[in-house]
Amino acid sequence: MGLFGKKNENYISSKETKRISKENRRITGEIEKKRNRKNIPESEYITTMKNPDNVVEFDNVHTYFFTDIGTVKAVDGVSFEVPQGKTVGIVGESGCGKSVTSLSLMQLVQRPQGQTVEGEIRFNSGDKVYNIVNTPITEMQKLRGNAMSMIFQEPMTSLNPVFRIGEQVDEIVALHNPTMSKEEVKARTIEMLKLVGIANSDGVYRMYPHELSGGMRQRICIAIGLACNPRLIIADEPTTALDVTIQAQILDLMRNLKDKINSSIMLITHDLGVIAEMADYVVVMYAGRVVEKGTAREIFKNPSHPYTIGLMRSKPVVGKQVDKLYSIPGKVPNPINMPDYCYFKDRCELCCEKCSGSYPGVIKLSPTHEVSCYRYADRPEAGWLMGEHLGKEGASER
Repeated sequence: MGLFGKKNENYISSKETKRISKENRRITGEIEKKRNRKNIPESEYITTMKNPDNVVEFDNVHTYFFTDIGTVKAVDGVSFEVPQGKTVGIVGESGCGKSVTSLSLMQLVQRPQGQTVEGEIRFNSGDKVYNIVNTPITEMQKLRGNAMSMIFQEPMTSLNPVFRIGEQVDEIVALHNPTMSKEEVKARTIEMLKLVGIANSDGVYRMYPHELSGGMRQRICIAIGLACNPRLIIADEPTTALDVTIQAQILDLMRNLKDKINSSIMLITHDLGVIAEMADYVVVMYAGRVVEKGTAREIFKNPSHPYTIGLMRSKPVVGKQVDKLYSIPGKVPNPINMPDYCYFKDRCELCCEKCSGSYPGVIKLSPTHEVSCYRYADRPEAGWLMGEHLGKEGASER
């Protein structure tokens, strides 16, 4: 068949688009109607932690985007924990669901197209434990910036260019501390600017974002994030836009501030070097699912999933000369029509006969090290956590 004679497998007719769009409006309309109710009883969103030592517990979370060409399963059954006072690094390539996972926790996924449709996100604020998936927006506004905060990826777009630095930090402090006077709010802001290593804090208080360097702007974003001493800091690639020397300073600053206010960090990054330096635990994501998780020592000493091994191999090593840097072959499957076998199978160089089966379950290699790969199913130390397999739609934990 010629070039124009062969039907494109990704082609979708306008009739089918209209049908999908109508179905999406029905689904999202029902979710939004339930979410926008007034006087939602606490029993619907107040819960308990499985482990009281955790700040956050993601339990089989599914966050989908309902588009006109189909449903994008951006987060497809993610489960992991963030212990109190620890740093959990989330690593994976672009589009694997790292940022959407964090936005689901903050309830900042773009609605109505984006919805968390299944699972629980349990957050321990210190006073109460919230199931974020069901928490009404009025309660979320009290939690965001106060008990949990986010340091965004690009400081120039995160800061408002038409407001002075002081006004932007003051806003956060005043919003969550309504009893404070203007003088107390300003004093708190100056204190935060000093805390993040800005020497001329009084001068910077009166400056606009464009008057500061990239590193200084990132420090301002950190000051805004830490203004209310949150229990959880979500850092979404906080050093991507910075040069290496400033990056090291920012990471050191975040580590010290975390210990000072005894908070936890959920660190999202592509950089395995940053993960090795900062994280106590590592979660490796691929195509919307967690493929491996464990302590940083376990992941770096004994990477088990072929994707994790590929990520390790693709990182340049100082002092080691290579003709060509390794790259993982192939591409991520279409998120609208995911296969019912292991999502990494078509790119995997370590495939075995069992990989032809449905999506592999979670295999426990140690009390803290888990991997989703058939290569470890027959090992005596391995224990299946979720039955023989998850299947395409996932399975509930036994």
